[in-house]
Amino acid sequence: MQKLVYLFLFFSLFCFSQENKQRYISATLKDSIKVEAKAVFGIDTFGTLYYATENNSFHKKTKDTIITYSNFQLGDITSANIFNPLKINLFYQDFNTVVILDNRLAEISKIDFNTVQPYKNVSFVSTGFDNTLWLFNQDFQYLELYDYKSRTIKLKTMPVQSQVLDLKSDYNYCYLLTENHLYVYNYFGSLLQKLKNKGYESLAFNKAHLLLKTLDKLYILEKNESQIQPIEHPKMLINQFLVTNESVYIYDEKLLRHYQLKIE
Repeated sequence: MQKLVYLFLFFSLFCFSQENKQRYISATLKDSIKVEAKAVFGIDTFGTLYYATENNSFHKKTKDTIITYSNFQLGDITSANIFNPLKINLFYQDFNTVVILDNRLAEISKIDFNTVQPYKNVSFVSTGFDNTLWLFNQDFQYLELYDYKSRTIKLKTMPVQSQVLDLKSDYNYCYLLTENHLYVYNYFGSLLQKLKNKGYESLAFNKAHLLLKTLDKLYILEKNESQIQPIEHPKMLINQFLVTNESVYIYDEKLLRHYQLKIE
């Protein structure tokens, strides 16, 4: 009987150590390109670059062309989500407004939350499925999934208790980073995970991976995983960063550096 107990304990410890075994994840510099931008918002698998310039114009740059959208009345672009290139959303926080653009950067829709009933004070915006947007309602401290075509709220989450730092999403998941926790929701608004924030400041997200950053370090939360792991990379201050499949892009001092992710 005693041998069986020892065997059970050994097996339990082995399983626990296997579950908590950290994988080695690294990012190696591949190349860099010069980009004159105020902010870089995304780069896709074809190398198409989305960025804003000092005059608050939004640009889509391919190998052959650059197309531009400008709306000077709305001021600075707070964020841009290019997850769906056919429905790009630009958020202008100063004017509490979102503009939806097609793949030619023609305006599809404009949502002024100052005129929406009931009024919404929005501080973060990201893409949802179909014609929806994930909104963080600053007054009530919760997420809303908002249908901008029907002007209806599809769902609301429970309020959070600390300051929100970032919001990223795709059709299936929504990631909300606060000073205290990282919240992971599915498209029904159900809370899947609540992980402690250990100094993370912002997020980058693409289909397979969620990346988090501190001042000079990157971390990764792989799809369907619950453990945030460090990424080994050259020491640097990280200003803006993006992720596309297995590539990480860091933008600083007019250089967009391309790093290759390797997971072992």
